[in-house]
Amino acid sequence: MATTNPTVNLSGLARRLVMDGLLNEEEASKAHEMSLKKRAHFVSYLVENKILKSRDIAWSGSQEFGVPLFDLRSMDMEIAPLKMVSEKLIQQHNALPLIKRGNRLYIAVSDPTNLSAIDEFKFHTGINTEAVLVEEDQLHKAIESALEALDTTMSELMDADLDNLDISAGDDDNKGGDVSESDIDDTPVVRFVNKVLLDAINTGASDIHLEPYEKTFRVRFRSDGVLHEITSPPHSLAMRIIARIKVMSRMNIAERRVPQDGRIKMNLSRNRSIDFRVNTLPTLYGEKVVMRILDGGAAQIGVDALGFEEEQKKLFTEAINKPYGMVLVTGPTGSGKTVSLYTGLNMLNTPDRNIST
Repeated sequence: MATTNPTVNLSGLARRLVMDGLLNEEEASKAHEMSLKKRAHFVSYLVENKILKSRDIAWSGSQEFGVPLFDLRSMDMEIAPLKMVSEKLIQQHNALPLIKRGNRLYIAVSDPTNLSAIDEFKFHTGINTEAVLVEEDQLHKAIESALEALDTTMSELMDADLDNLDISAGDDDNKGGDVSESDIDDTPVVRFVNKVLLDAINTGASDIHLEPYEKTFRVRFRSDGVLHEITSPPHSLAMRIIARIKVMSRMNIAERRVPQDGRIKMNLSRNRSIDFRVNTLPTLYGEKVVMRILDGGAAQIGVDALGFEEEQKKLFTEAINKPYGMVLVTGPTGSGKTVSLYTGLNMLNTPDRNIST
């Protein structure tokens, strides 16, 4: 009686996984079909859905295609030539440049049949490219770290960049009145305001205070709950600086007699944006402005990074998972209230829950 080859309709890595007994033909075909449907890489789909372990896939791929298997954990990614290719290329092909030797670039892939990655990297870099096989979970972590490193960080922003920061207001409609061009577009004022915002983020400040007095004007940052004077711009610039901030946060700059609230959003990079909650208050010598810095990225750190003791962590987790009730979070400025609450929200943010915040 004739027998059929169970891998006849499969090719490449999927065929090898079936031959090694890691998957049956039906499982391999379904996984391949679903990865195409979800526009995911085949190996990434297998690992993310816990169908196979990345180590087993890498070992089979190395044996089948004769590609060397490399442990990314032994690699210092700081020496990787990440800037030779774009973020888009890294994400699109799930591949990462590891090292450049002479006229040859070695790239990490988790799928040895990913020939398109080799061709694309070779085309964009203009040098010969070879693949090195790595485990998918290690590659995923390395790519995440690499993309963060490629992102524009505040410390890399030079003075020339201060004119072109990606800054927008909140979602409120524009409530501003007539605004003079000098108030909005005056380059020294724009650069000064942008630098103050960046310096506050870099130093870990929680608030920015801009305070006009009769003959002086000062800027203070609140760090660890304590206000520190940072700079004292010329008093003649006070109204223009405050007007610039009010325009950025979509306030009515013609109204100086009542308090106003607004919001500024600064996009620092592809993955990171900072919100500023802006409040103005009329004083005897002009409007005082206070900006609270809200870093949404800090809310993604996870419950293990909050600094809870094991018993505290258990109590917090049990409290937020109860079907009803209230959790009160109190503490001084900068103590981590917002981060704790958003961490709890992230833990509760599952498809079966409705969250309003």
